[in-house]
Amino acid sequence: MEDGVLARVLRAQRHALGLRCPRCGRAPLFRGWFTMNVACAVCDLTFERAQGYWVGAIYVNYAVTTLIAVGGFFLLRAVAEVSTAGQLALWVPFVIAFPLWFFRYSRSLWLGLEYGLNPEL
Repeated sequence: MEDGVLARVLRAQRHALGLRCPRCGRAPLFRGWFTMNVACAVCDLTFERAQGYWVGAIYVNYAVTTLIAVGGFFLLRAVAEVSTAGQLALWVPFVIAFPLWFFRYSRSLWLGLEYGLNPEL
């Protein structure tokens, strides 16, 4: 990956963590919790680039949730010897609540990655 592309991806991901436009970093991506703006109010970048565009964000959300839950399960099993019933009591609510909270970040990170790699669209 070229230095310019890498720098653009890193900058876009930094903006994404702040839930800001990946191009300018000034305008918010969301109004409310689940409602995403159509385009940036400052630089006019269109956020949804094609129908089905957010499928990648769904994969990001699923992957992060799964990595935390499965990794946490095995870590608690090894370190604290928590029973399976205790683990289920902890992880089932987590895998329900975490993806709802992480929804905005998964979309933002997906948009930032895609913009960083393909800014022309």
